[in-house]
Amino acid sequence: MTETHARLRILDAAEQLFADRGFDATPTASIAKLAAVPKGLLFYYFPTKADLLRALVAERLDLEPMDANALIEPGDPVRALLNLAGRLSELQEDSAVLRVIIWREQRTHPEVRAKLHEHRRQVQAVVERVLRGSMLRPIATRAVHAAAVAWVAILTIRPLADHKDAATDGAPDLHALAELICAGLDSSALA
Repeated sequence: MTETHARLRILDAAEQLFADRGFDATPTASIAKLAAVPKGLLFYYFPTKADLLRALVAERLDLEPMDANALIEPGDPVRALLNLAGRLSELQEDSAVLRVIIWREQRTHPEVRAKLHEHRRQVQAVVERVLRGSMLRPIATRAVHAAAVAWVAILTIRPLADHKDAATDGAPDLHALAELICAGLDSSALA
């Protein structure tokens, strides 16, 4: 087993167990067992369980696979916002870090809360790029920023739940909210 492979198995096991049981209820012995590595190897890579949580959140809560340009819809900012929501939902489906861990552990781990804030800022920057690329007329920077803040707040009302089932699970009507945000942007277009 290569060092990189062992470390990845430890992170995968921790992600699964932290999502299922929570950080505090997951002993390092269980992580090592699920990863099929000696407990000493776990501590070689991650001297404390908190180090493991920090590494998991830092490495798996990123937007690298997101190409903002692919989400842009020239002349249709509503569709662009919905594209972004869909892409975030796809990323969330693949990651227990996004789906469960970050939301649960932010209350008790300041470093996780800080990473969540950083993640929201990254999403906000992507929203701003997508909106600017989708609007046909120049929009005041302040208005684009406010729209991005609002969209990120809407998407994080709950942990990026599956927006495809919004009508059945009490999620917000994203299409209507995207229309509302874009109507506000349209009224603030620069002359």
